[in-house]
Amino acid sequence: MPILVDIKNVSKKYKEASRAAVDSLSFSIQQGEVFGLLGPNGAGKTTFISMLCGLFPPPEGLILINGFTHQSNSRACKQLIGVVPQEIALYPKLTLWENLMFLGHMYGLSTVVLKEKIKENLNILGLEANRHQQINSFSGGMKRRVNLVAGLLHDPQLLILDEPTVGVDIQSKQAIIEYLKRLNSEKGMTILYTSHHLDEAQDFCTHIAIIDEGKIITEGKTEELIKSNNCNSIEEVYLKLTGVNFRDK
Repeated sequence: MPILVDIKNVSKKYKEASRAAVDSLSFSIQQGEVFGLLGPNGAGKTTFISMLCGLFPPPEGLILINGFTHQSNSRACKQLIGVVPQEIALYPKLTLWENLMFLGHMYGLSTVVLKEKIKENLNILGLEANRHQQINSFSGGMKRRVNLVAGLLHDPQLLILDEPTVGVDIQSKQAIIEYLKRLNSEKGMTILYTSHHLDEAQDFCTHIAIIDEGKIITEGKTEELIKSNNCNSIEEVYLKLTGVNFRDK
């Protein structure tokens, strides 16, 4: 499969920090992969994703998305990427429909195409009946599902998911993961996924990399990674390589 995302020796150090937040990262994501990027708090995931999304350029190294960089062709990169952040990126006093119409128009979608896209996604995720409700009346799980739809409106080739099921009920979690699997299998959508739900990552991801202290400490196909570390699960691999010390200081 062709490489969609190519990371070459990317580093980033914040002022007054004792070490680099991201330290010489090099790896690639193939088109059609579900790639899990796992790591403890402070491991460098958020900094890396921020650079991948184009929020700021890598001070060192190169991030290529289908052969483009944000610096050489920002428009092409933004069209290729869909982002579903951990924070709910919606306007609470607007309705579900108003939020998605506004965001879709920001992507440059025509009204006709956008309406069909919204209806399709709302039906699949069980939100059609709530289209005229304000977001601030929604449960946490409903907001997560709308957050996902917002990142999918322009049919991105690469979908970046940061803790997409955090704080949701089991029904919403199941609906989100099953829809993501469907997007990957039916549309070939490439997915970069971060989460602290390691059992979910094991079930969902075809390829996993574990990052700690800004460096990739292991990566590979999910089942091969478990087998090569003589473990029974990704959680065992994770604890074996990152240790058991607390990271939420």
